[in-house]
Amino acid sequence: MPYDDYHRQKKVIVTVATTGAVHGKDANPNLPEQPDEIARQVAACEDLGASIAHLHGRNEHGENDASRLQAVNDAVREHCDDIIVQNTTGGQSPYERRVAGIRTNPPPEMASLDLGPFKRDKHIITNHTRNNIERLAVEMQSKGIKPELEVFNSGQLAEVRRLVDEGIVEEPPYVNLIFGGSFTPANPQTLLTMVDNIPDGAEFNVLAIGPHQLPLTTMAVLLGGHVRVGMEDNLYYRRGEKAQSNQQLVERTVEIIDRLDREVATPDEAREMLGISRQQVEQPADWD
Repeated sequence: MPYDDYHRQKKVIVTVATTGAVHGKDANPNLPEQPDEIARQVAACEDLGASIAHLHGRNEHGENDASRLQAVNDAVREHCDDIIVQNTTGGQSPYERRVAGIRTNPPPEMASLDLGPFKRDKHIITNHTRNNIERLAVEMQSKGIKPELEVFNSGQLAEVRRLVDEGIVEEPPYVNLIFGGSFTPANPQTLLTMVDNIPDGAEFNVLAIGPHQLPLTTMAVLLGGHVRVGMEDNLYYRRGEKAQSNQQLVERTVEIIDRLDREVATPDEAREMLGISRQQVEQPADWD
C-alpha cells in the first residue's frame, strides 16, 4: 500500500515544472520563458532539493516552441550539477512537434507521455491517438528515455497497464496523476481513488493545478508518492499573492516533506527508484 511507503520513510522525488506552454509573463512576470532564465531557476530548485526538471521551450516572444527545447536543455546542463532533464512531448501540438522532445542531443533522461486526448477551454481537444502514444513510447524505449506517464483521468490508468503488459513501457512505470482544470476533479477522495487504482509496483507522482497544488501534493507525501510543483501548474504562492519564483514553491514543498518526516531524493536516488541508467546521459555528442 502506498501509505506504507510513507511509514517506511521512502524518499520523495520532487519535480519542478518551471514554464509550461500556456500562460506567460502577462499572467505572472516572474515566469521564466527564455533558456537562461529557465536554467537559472532550475539550478536554484536543484539546490533546494528538486531532482527532476520538466521542461518546455518558448520562442523569443514567449510562445510555445518545441524547437527551443535543445537550447533549454543545453542551458540547464550548463547551470545545473546533476538534475534529471525531463522534456515535454505533450500539449496541443501535432506528433511532429511532440517528438522533438525526445530528439534533443543528447536525448533527455525522461520525457512526459500523454496517455490520451483531453479537452482544454471551449474549443480545443488535443489530438493524441493510441498510435502516436505507442510511437513515442517505442522511441523512448529505444533511446533509454524513461516516460513519465501523464494520466488526465481514471480511464487512462488502463492505458498504463496495457503499455506495461505489452512491453512498450518498462517497469516500474512512473505515473503522473493530474488534478484540476478540465482534468480529474481535484479533491482528496478522488486522489485516494486514483492512487488505489494505480498498477502494482508503479511509482506515482501528483500534479495539481492552481490552488489545488499545495493540498494535493501534501497528500501525495502522506501517501508515499512523489510530487511536482512549479509555475507551469500554479502561478500563485497563496491566495492573491503571485509566486516570486519556482524556487519559492519548491522550498515550501521541501519544508513540508521534511516536517512530514520524509526526505527528498537526490537525482541519483531518483534514477535508482525509476530504473534510469546514467549511461544514457553519457552518450557522445554525435549519438543518434
